[in-house]
Amino acid sequence: MKSNAEGLNYTSWIIRLNAGEREAFEWLYNTYKHQLAFKLLKLVKSPDIAEDILHDVFVKIWESRTKIDAERSFEGYLYRIAANMVADFYRKVSKDRNYQDYLVTIQDGAYQHIDELLDNKYRRELINRALSELPPKCRTVFQLCKIEGRSYEEVSALLEISPNTISNHLNRANKKILLFLQNPVNLPYFLLLLLTR
Repeated sequence: MKSNAEGLNYTSWIIRLNAGEREAFEWLYNTYKHQLAFKLLKLVKSPDIAEDILHDVFVKIWESRTKIDAERSFEGYLYRIAANMVADFYRKVSKDRNYQDYLVTIQDGAYQHIDELLDNKYRRELINRALSELPPKCRTVFQLCKIEGRSYEEVSALLEISPNTISNHLNRANKKILLFLQNPVNLPYFLLLLLTR
């Protein structure tokens, strides 16, 4: 957490950026470029593409400098822009046949097993959004087994359904959650969570 002095210093840099001072822009760029570049590289798996997106993000920051609120988190604003640009990148490449193999490779790395996703509190928020779209019984079974960690036998007794039915609900839930994560409409939200973790 920032001290009051750091917070005032940070706010003054944003106010100076609002006024169009290049020194403030350079300070913000140097402060955030390495961590953002690292996170972009994890998402796009290409140094050249990550560098291009990083450049575009900071061009957008400069172009919209007068609209940046000094009282709000610059980092959050920065990551929202980056998430939207990565989502735009994936939308563009998904239309190009030359990138189909590339997308499959990235997808394998980006969409981990559901159990691994649940280990991260930020990604859990995304899973909760996906769960809200499941049928009630399916959501309940997933909640009890995967989130609360109950055994099939416990859930079977509690819900008065067979272990085989529980397995079917879990398979259906996993498929629907993965489809939710892969839906381009949800991509900026997913990328924002990955960038800010």
